[in-house]
Amino acid sequence: MIIELHLLQSFPVSNLNRDDVGQPKTATFGGHTRGRISSQCLKRAARQLFEEHGLERGETAVRTKRLLEQAVTVLADQGRTRDEAVPVVTAGLEQLGFGLDPNKGLTEYLWFVGRQAGAQLADFCDHNWDSLARMAVSKDAAKPGGKDGKKDTAAKRVKIKPDQKTLAEARRILDARRVADVALFGRMIADNKDFNVDAASQVAHAISTHAVTNEFDFYTAVDDLKPEAESGADMIGTVDFNSACYYRYANLDTTRLAANLDGDADLVARSAKAWLQSFIHAVPSGKQNSMAARTMPETLLGVVREHGAWNLANAFLRPVAGPDLMAESTAQLFQHFGQLRRFYGATHIHTVAAASVTGTVPHTDTADTVSSVDEFVTRLLATTGA
Repeated sequence: MIIELHLLQSFPVSNLNRDDVGQPKTATFGGHTRGRISSQCLKRAARQLFEEHGLERGETAVRTKRLLEQAVTVLADQGRTRDEAVPVVTAGLEQLGFGLDPNKGLTEYLWFVGRQAGAQLADFCDHNWDSLARMAVSKDAAKPGGKDGKKDTAAKRVKIKPDQKTLAEARRILDARRVADVALFGRMIADNKDFNVDAASQVAHAISTHAVTNEFDFYTAVDDLKPEAESGADMIGTVDFNSACYYRYANLDTTRLAANLDGDADLVARSAKAWLQSFIHAVPSGKQNSMAARTMPETLLGVVREHGAWNLANAFLRPVAGPDLMAESTAQLFQHFGQLRRFYGATHIHTVAAASVTGTVPHTDTADTVSSVDEFVTRLLATTGA
């Protein structure tokens, strides 16, 4: 089954997801500039809510380059000295085929792993301590001036292709069969497909339903301890922002989710529920301390289907205009959905749940409407068996 989630969410003055020059991200759609929030930003905002919506901490993932530091800390807690542990864990990571920057102590990639990965890496290094220690000494001696304590800024990041036994250990450390985040959003390692996980969820970039022009706030700050005789600002600057009503879309393939989680029905059910509730409540963190754009979705549309998927962004190919952008956007969303159902047929659609904070859901059968977010979530999950 496929669960689809369509949301309309209006944000006031905000800079939720900024580009390389600090401006709110934008995209051109239908020939007009729209506000945009990247899918990566939305996924992170949702992931941070998983524990609030039914998942245990040990069932969630971290995205990190700091596996070495994690493992060294575990080994230090077990009685090894940090000076001993660092070269051994470095050798262990290289033996496992994980690219490592020896000067920074960071892995080449941001690894998307279960929270237990650091402890499991430490366990691998502890069980192979003597051989890894010899490897570290040998590597250090082979460096030009290797024992003078200087960093080799020209050092190449040599990758070792692990044998089958070592590869099995790497799979154990990266095992994601009980890690909901990885099962949902997948993992791709370009040079080692053994560690890849196909995502069960697809997430679109959110775009504004209407044309948007970025603006800026010119601000000043005054030194509170400045003598009264002195005047003028002590700091000036600008902050970019926009205000927009966004269309958000994501879907979840529960069959793929079950496969990724090794058929654990309880974890699949809790992961699906956490995914749905977290995406509804997810709000990006960008510039929130200075803008507090903490708003909730106004309009919700959920669909459970046997196959296929409909992103409804084309409802807004022609930008919405008028004094009530949310009402106009809601009308266009449901009208477009109804047109697609009539044209392509709806035999593969099992459940529709439509809701609005205002209670107004145009172009929708009464049987497809619900009156609360709890009813919305319950109806969608009941159909999937999750």
